[in-house]
Amino acid sequence: MSPAKEPGASPQGSGFAAVTAAPPPGAPTLPGSLNGNRLLSHWLGFHADGKVTITPGKVELGQGILTTLSQIAADELDVDFTRVTARAAATPDSPDEGVTSGSLSTQDSGSAMRHACAAARAIFLQVVAQRTGIPVEDITIEDGIFHGPAGEIGSYWALADAALLETEAPPEVTPKPASARRIAGTSVPRIDLPDKVFGAARYVHDLRLPGLLHARVVRPPSRGAVLTMLRDGPLPGEARVVRDGSFLAVLAATEWDAEAAATRLAARAEWAERDTLPEATTLPDWLREAAARGERSAVVQRGDPAAGVTRWLKRSFHRPYIAHASIAPSCAVARWQDGSVEVWSHSQGPYNLRADLAKTLKCPAERITVRHMEGAGCYGHNGADDVALDAVLAARAVPGVPVRLLWSRAEELGWSPFSPGMLVEIEAGTDATGTLVGWRSHIISNGHSSRPGRAPEPTLLSASMLAEPFPVKPSINPPMSGGGGAPRNGVPLYRIPGMDIATTRLLEMPIRASALRGLGATLNVWSIESVMDELAGQAGADPLDYRLRHLDDGRAAAVLTRVAEMAGWAKRVKREGWGLGLGMARYKNLGGWAAVVAEVEACERVFCRRLWIAGDVGEVVNPDGVANQYEGGAIHGTSVALLEQVRFDRRRVTSDSWEDYPILRFSEVPRVEVAFIDRPEQPFLGAGEASMAPTIAAIGNAITDALGVRPSRLPFTPDNL
Repeated sequence: MSPAKEPGASPQGSGFAAVTAAPPPGAPTLPGSLNGNRLLSHWLGFHADGKVTITPGKVELGQGILTTLSQIAADELDVDFTRVTARAAATPDSPDEGVTSGSLSTQDSGSAMRHACAAARAIFLQVVAQRTGIPVEDITIEDGIFHGPAGEIGSYWALADAALLETEAPPEVTPKPASARRIAGTSVPRIDLPDKVFGAARYVHDLRLPGLLHARVVRPPSRGAVLTMLRDGPLPGEARVVRDGSFLAVLAATEWDAEAAATRLAARAEWAERDTLPEATTLPDWLREAAARGERSAVVQRGDPAAGVTRWLKRSFHRPYIAHASIAPSCAVARWQDGSVEVWSHSQGPYNLRADLAKTLKCPAERITVRHMEGAGCYGHNGADDVALDAVLAARAVPGVPVRLLWSRAEELGWSPFSPGMLVEIEAGTDATGTLVGWRSHIISNGHSSRPGRAPEPTLLSASMLAEPFPVKPSINPPMSGGGGAPRNGVPLYRIPGMDIATTRLLEMPIRASALRGLGATLNVWSIESVMDELAGQAGADPLDYRLRHLDDGRAAAVLTRVAEMAGWAKRVKREGWGLGLGMARYKNLGGWAAVVAEVEACERVFCRRLWIAGDVGEVVNPDGVANQYEGGAIHGTSVALLEQVRFDRRRVTSDSWEDYPILRFSEVPRVEVAFIDRPEQPFLGAGEASMAPTIAAIGNAITDALGVRPSRLPFTPDNL
């Protein structure tokens, strides 16, 4: 099969080459990801048939980013939205935009796309002006057609083969002002949804290449187990075994045979096992003990936290391990051919995955091609990268034959990286008037990233199971300049003269930990907002008024005021068994703002019935898309707040089914109302992660309002309350 006929393959003659994510020394700074991927032809191209292709390095995860980027491009180029096609990222054809994470896609890729398209527009205008002798200021563009005073004088399509984009983006480009935008700022329908609604073969799970074999992995019975013996015997459907150390898989012509063979092979395998996990029931104690052997560092030290304090409030808050719980298990397709390997993956970082595959296989990265195809949506590092390596290892045994490897539900819930268990201990000091003047906190956690491509050794699951295994290193935290990991949102947004905030990164990692939506913010925002509510109660103040009294951030105050109006906060009436609670944060203290009011009902367990959310993400490109992100984040937060917890014994994760790891059901989803303060002249800010942590905080405070109990452990189940 020709690569041009396969999903995600590059169009013939694209002329793209591998790029790096770092700008040349001394080069002028360009917006967002354009700074490290400076060639315009890496970002867009025009075609003689009247079409435009954009080629961002960010990937579609169900968050609608390709629609947003297409809107930005269409607006800057003055073409109809339907002319724009967004091509899925692939190495080495696409710009290297790192990982699609951190609510940075519109901020980094959107600003790059806007600048690149504005530059392309200016270049084509100049060429048309030179060829016709008509001044640039007298030329207009309507749907890609250039018009002078006397009529049509050219088009993007007529110049499509002129190689005008084979140049670096100039820094002196001025995109359109907000008042001139016609497509950005409107709710254009998502370009990825029709295929999904009508069941087209859009997902990597649907990919069927000629001669495809199906593969399954036989996982160890517990963490750290080593394969010591494998007994021979027949397998269904002439399935074949692939083994490398403790990595064990089967290949078969059908999924049924692969499943049956894996089951039979598992019964023939013998493993050496040992206890590697802490006691789940005393996880907070283990975190404290492990912190004594961890890596402590200061987050913020400002003033004297004890100055003027007449009363201290001391609280601790705990969060368990949390799973990503993607609805569909992870999947990948791989094919070895002539010493190179091609991978179709729903990875969030194609270049990062390629880097770790190269380290694992001990081969040049140029011999590996990673093509993005959509999978189950996931905010964070789930099994997508791990399953890609599994598929590659299986495909290596059958050169020239494509191999599709699908994880089971038990693998997805039991072996994907988890968001780490966390503990934060807080001391908040107030003066004689009840004003908050001092804050001490200590945040204890593993690091929040073991994503591929960022360490000397690969971090992919099966890399640690090979005959020549790679070590499993403790996960790391992103720097605070980028929002941090464990201490993300650990610095209160409120005015506090004295602060001493520290974090300890654990150097022991019994369960592999990595990024999940919000990272440490889910614990830190909830703990801060819980303390703010309790301090308001001590001061005899309304929780909203107490927050506003401590805020210098006008945009934070604006979303708080707006959400209070939406929920009728000032006129709320106390009802038995019901409660209202408030939560607020600016994601990473750098991104979008969200204020949430939650209404809960305490029955046999707690249910969240309504959520009101006010947001501010700067310029809103697609209002419906941003609302979708805030609603989705809030519903995800509700599920984490009320239900989610990874369970384990001393050897294995036991919550490897939906029965043991429940998530929010459709019948339990709260009614959500969202409003935004649109600021079209302000920079883009991310929407995907802004609402989750404030929602958890609001639900926690609503429980206190309903029951008079202050939650200190997630999830807010009857046992924990």
